[in-house]
Amino acid sequence: MIDLIQWFRVGSRWAQSNGNILAWSFGLSLLLFIGSLILIPVLIARMRTDYFVTPDPDGETWFGRHPATRIAAQVLKNSVGVLLLMAGLAMMVLPGQGIITLLVALSLLDFPRKRQLELCIVRQSKVNRAINWIRNRSGRPPIQVPD
Repeated sequence: MIDLIQWFRVGSRWAQSNGNILAWSFGLSLLLFIGSLILIPVLIARMRTDYFVTPDPDGETWFGRHPATRIAAQVLKNSVGVLLLMAGLAMMVLPGQGIITLLVALSLLDFPRKRQLELCIVRQSKVNRAINWIRNRSGRPPIQVPD
């Protein structure tokens, strides 16, 4: 019990001497929470229904037509993916939709064996129900997931 009280005193002194860090951490946590509540449902609603069933149709999208546009779009897409990945990891311990944010981040990033990791996550019943609930609320059909 004494160790717990001493630990609390040390933590209290640290918090008093590092008020700026705590304020920035609180602000970032609040921003991530509000951002996840707004951005993640929009991204999930805009995701193709057959995203997990068919490969990406690179040539059919607007940025697949010109190499410079494709490179710029890939850099932007991966940058947003990295930001969402960091936010999703933070939301695993902070308020927010951590697992769904990680899934959206993974869908934006380009890396080997990406599809297997995404399918492993989206096949979990709670994640699948959450995604389809968000899509249903936005008037979109459920995501198709292969067996």
